[in-house]
Amino acid sequence: MTASTTTASAIAATTAFHGFEQADFDIFHLEGLEERMSAIQERIRPKFQIIGTELTQELALHAGNEMFLHIAKHARRTVNPPKDTWMSICDNKRGYKAHPHFQLGLFDDHLFLWLALIYEVPNKKKIAATYLDQLDDVIAAVPKNFEISLDHMKKESIPVDSMSRDDWSKALVRFRDVQKAELLIGRHIPAGDPLLSDGKALLQIASETFETLMPLYRLART
Repeated sequence: MTASTTTASAIAATTAFHGFEQADFDIFHLEGLEERMSAIQERIRPKFQIIGTELTQELALHAGNEMFLHIAKHARRTVNPPKDTWMSICDNKRGYKAHPHFQLGLFDDHLFLWLALIYEVPNKKKIAATYLDQLDDVIAAVPKNFEISLDHMKKESIPVDSMSRDDWSKALVRFRDVQKAELLIGRHIPAGDPLLSDGKALLQIASETFETLMPLYRLART
């Protein structure tokens, strides 16, 4: 892909993508599975498709290989409506859960941007060992205004600027040794932040966030 093609693609994406509105976050207060899922399909998934397509192209350039967009379908849900929804990008066409991947998604009160290593990743122990062996480099690679999550199902996260070297080590040991433990690194943007309704600015922040995390993605893929 040439630079001009990439630029044209970016312009097209940001022209169509106007960011996320409060109404998008309010979807997670709708009662009932059918009502909430219909709203996600109508309002959020089209936005994921637009911004996800652009981010997938950019990540492929940075990763040096083809990347694929996956948008959550919540297909297994039959009763309880989802508390969040997301899109994921990884180098596997069939699925993302068993692979290191990038996520952009929404809870009712924030948008999240993650490098996600969730419990389905089969080589968790190897990834954790790699990160622990290069712990100082891993810590240095993550900006202080980023967050760490140990469970993708929960809203809670840990500010990186509050974490000591020992905290990092403990999180990685837990990720290595506990079967259901996870590690997500990235950032939160509160629902009320004006940035979210500016499609061009949000795409830029997402792109910068994922580019910052690319060295850790590469380490997880070795």
